[in-house]
Amino acid sequence: MSRWQALIVSRMDKSFLVNKGKLRMSINNRESQNNLVDNYHSALLGIQHLLAMYSGAVLVPLLIGGALKFSAAQMTYLISIDIFMCGLATFLQLFTNRIFGIGLPVILGCAIQAVAPLEMIGQNFSIGTMYGAIIASAVFVFLIAGLFAKIRKFFPPLVTGTVITVIGLTLIPIGFVNLGGGSATAKSFGSGNNLIVGLFTILVVLVCSVYGRGFISRIAVLIGLLLGTILASLMGMVSFKAVVDASWFHFPQPFYFGTPRFEVSSILTMIAISLVSLVESTGVFFALGDITKKPIGEKDLKKGYRAEALAGILGGIFNTFPYTTFSQNVSLVQLSGIKSRQPIYYAAGFLMLLGLLPKIGALATIIPTPVIGGATVIMFGMIAIQGIRILEKVDFSNNKNILVAAISIGAGLGVSVEPNIFQSLPETVRLIFSNGVVIASLCAVLLNLIIQPDRVTNKIKNPAGSVKQQEN
Repeated sequence: MSRWQALIVSRMDKSFLVNKGKLRMSINNRESQNNLVDNYHSALLGIQHLLAMYSGAVLVPLLIGGALKFSAAQMTYLISIDIFMCGLATFLQLFTNRIFGIGLPVILGCAIQAVAPLEMIGQNFSIGTMYGAIIASAVFVFLIAGLFAKIRKFFPPLVTGTVITVIGLTLIPIGFVNLGGGSATAKSFGSGNNLIVGLFTILVVLVCSVYGRGFISRIAVLIGLLLGTILASLMGMVSFKAVVDASWFHFPQPFYFGTPRFEVSSILTMIAISLVSLVESTGVFFALGDITKKPIGEKDLKKGYRAEALAGILGGIFNTFPYTTFSQNVSLVQLSGIKSRQPIYYAAGFLMLLGLLPKIGALATIIPTPVIGGATVIMFGMIAIQGIRILEKVDFSNNKNILVAAISIGAGLGVSVEPNIFQSLPETVRLIFSNGVVIASLCAVLLNLIIQPDRVTNKIKNPAGSVKQQEN
């Protein structure tokens, strides 16, 4: 080999080793940051994420559809399209572009805090008004996403903890009514069979949560719903007619329940609920950013908010409900150690596939109301506890903080217990102020501004109080 040939070979070897080292470093960095796995294991992890969120996803349409007296066919469509839209909404958040999508491993599902307001709108006005409010509030969120990313400092732990606590506490009575049978005026309400099935469901969820290991504890609610339904079927409380009558396949149908209607008080109510959802989502975004080591800035938040808004607009068009990030899937990301979006893509795909199969949706409709009640009593209680945990970050040695929380919680619960207190006001105003969550939100934000305005101007990294939250 000549001198020049040896020199060329030497440089080629050195270049290859350098490039190989860079490639190996790049792969190792990606794997250490995202823990990429093969498609088979990603699919299994996707199924795990789907199971963890499934009960929460179907409970919202079950509760609202039940309150509005939907028929079996309507309930089947509602649950099927809800499952489909959960997958589509998740895809919107996974995809990253200049307009929407935060690009974190998040799963979206129906916002449970919207249950009571939507039931009220549907009962006082119409189903079309309910979906009109969903669409209008989602458009509002899309338009103010950039602004909200800047003013999130107005929602410190004192405000968010108070509002989330009120959300949980005001939902608990709904769970108890369902546990008794769904209608306090029914002859079977509070019957022995209803109480046995409902309390059995609570017991199953409790045992699985306390003694279940790993993933079992994460799907305790789903197991409770399944075993509770099996017990109810043995007691003759389950009918499979809805499953038999349901078709095998269908496509989503826009405006299935009719043309949307737009009513001011309903829209304002849903805007307030949407802003609360954004605050909760912000906490999830920061938590996942911390887990995946991805810095979350204002642009990321704006795109995340817009993705939720787009999901809400599509939800209104296809007659489902507002969507928000599901916090229960955050723990699965941390426990599994797989922090890439790949398993979530599979979960979203599986959700969309299941949503096209009405018989799958019909299976959820056979769950007896007392079983749903037993599960939701626990879930709604956990929402209240989540708010209390956020309030732990607040300095309650400061009487101003005590006053803000006390007045807001008192007003929110008071209105929920006696919504007719504002019956002498104009209808539009009355409907807005007859919702406890809206009242609590307004009181918490305004009192925090009025009583201690200097606190609002402080820089707050994680406004929902999930990760390294500044004390209020």
